[in-house]
Amino acid sequence: MNNLKDINKITNSVCAVIPFYNEKETLNIVLDETLKYVEYIIAVNDGSNDDSYQSTRKKSGIKVIDLDKNYGKGKALSVGFEEAISSGFKFVISLDADLQHDPKYIPSLISALKSFDIVIGNRLNNLKGMPLQRKLSNTLTSFFLSVKTRQKIIDSQCGFRAFRVEVLREVKTKSFGFEAESEMLVKAAKKSFSISFVDIPTIYGNEKSKMQPIKAIGGFLKVLFSSSNN
Repeated sequence: MNNLKDINKITNSVCAVIPFYNEKETLNIVLDETLKYVEYIIAVNDGSNDDSYQSTRKKSGIKVIDLDKNYGKGKALSVGFEEAISSGFKFVISLDADLQHDPKYIPSLISALKSFDIVIGNRLNNLKGMPLQRKLSNTLTSFFLSVKTRQKIIDSQCGFRAFRVEVLREVKTKSFGFEAESEMLVKAAKKSFSISFVDIPTIYGNEKSKMQPIKAIGGFLKVLFSSSNN
């Protein structure tokens, strides 16, 4: 199936939202592997200034949305989710374009949606390969979010997630950066959506993280202590 008109006829349709920013080396690999498990991909170009997205436009089963500048992952995800909602998909997968998330685990996440509203990849059962600072920050943010949401949040920083579309209709994030993924959990829990986790491997290569630690911490604290998470 190559167009949304055909895809929307599928009763239990699944699409993937993949935000990307200068992912020339990995983008096409991630897209090709993801298409093995979903009907359609919405790839959101978050202001890339390399040519990573040019060949992407020629692939069937993929819609590329261009943002006019680099806003941040949260904004790119929000735009992709809105497109998925308006296109009539029932289940939505989000994953990164840098090969840190193996698409072959998509069926496991989707399967878990039979019992939960949000399913997140959990890398913390096998920490080998995860940088120490990421281990520490993930452990701390997961603890504080567990307290905030009153649900057990195991791996708060993993962007490999599956959603029932009802969640995306009711939960809208305002943050533009990485903290949007924490904001999503806080707001979803407040609306009584259930959150679960599926074990996935920890994959880190030589790529430079786009997360700016100080900015990310500030954004997380804003989400954590905000009294308007609704």
